[in-house]
Amino acid sequence: MADILTLTVSDECHGKRLDAALAALAPDYSRSVLTGFIQDGKVRAAGQVVTKPSFKVASGQELELTLPEPESMEAQPQDLPLDIVYQDDAVVVINKPAGFVVHPGAGVRDGTVMNALLFHFPQTAALPRAGIVHRLDKDTSGLMIAALNAKAQAVLTKAISRHQVVREYEAVAEGVLTAGGTVEGEIGRDPHNRTRMAVVPEGMGREAVTHYRVMERYRAHTRIRLRLETGRTHQIRVHMASIDHPLLGDPQYGGKRLKQLPHADAELTAALRSFKRQALHAVHLELEHPISKESMSFDAPLPEDLIYLMTLLRRDFAEHGEM
Repeated sequence: MADILTLTVSDECHGKRLDAALAALAPDYSRSVLTGFIQDGKVRAAGQVVTKPSFKVASGQELELTLPEPESMEAQPQDLPLDIVYQDDAVVVINKPAGFVVHPGAGVRDGTVMNALLFHFPQTAALPRAGIVHRLDKDTSGLMIAALNAKAQAVLTKAISRHQVVREYEAVAEGVLTAGGTVEGEIGRDPHNRTRMAVVPEGMGREAVTHYRVMERYRAHTRIRLRLETGRTHQIRVHMASIDHPLLGDPQYGGKRLKQLPHADAELTAALRSFKRQALHAVHLELEHPISKESMSFDAPLPEDLIYLMTLLRRDFAEHGEM
């Protein structure tokens, strides 16, 4: 169970920003870490969750900081295959298959990318999260980068937080999108279901921005390319669902969608019914090398399940045209 640190705002901190006040009251944590705690909804002021670091505190106010549970150091190296796209002394880029969990968590003790990194790159045992600097959902496939030394991890973490790493995805969305666009909406825990994320009112979550463009239209679906400005939990899935175009196959945010198209052949009908993961693939990664500062760019081909699905949707559209 997470620990709760209770602090009382001193007279010296009266009128200060919440992040600055916490930095003074909890000197064991850096201001950047405390800012992250605030944005993650782990800080309460007078009993209310506050997610804005600029919130002004008052003398005598009680602050509650929910400390994250210490990361388990029980993760053991495991000889699991990694599809390595690139590696050097500082970083490794992998193409993660769908179904591969990134790190141990609730209900998942091993068999993760973290376990594999610890085996193939033993030096990552000395790094937080074995060098992992960003995550993909279990059933999202595609490109991930991990650090192999402390300096690379610090630089990559900062670059991601400053939106200096380009991450692009391909997906199949429900419904026919007529044009590309941008979805902006703060993301936080769904107040009605704590296992889900949701677009929440301003000030209640973390800023999130997703750009998308149309690549191909089918009868009742659209192939899209997405670029993240931010990297919030389930961001693409939540944002697309919020504009009523959830990702095909998404078990958590897809809603109750039609699993059979009128006049579709048996092969497509079976494929739609059996596609049990979100149709989402991290296709492109672009960044500056954390040590050499050289520009790096990587692309991962679409996995076979998405290629097969898109082929059937394309054939169906050619046969039947628009609905």
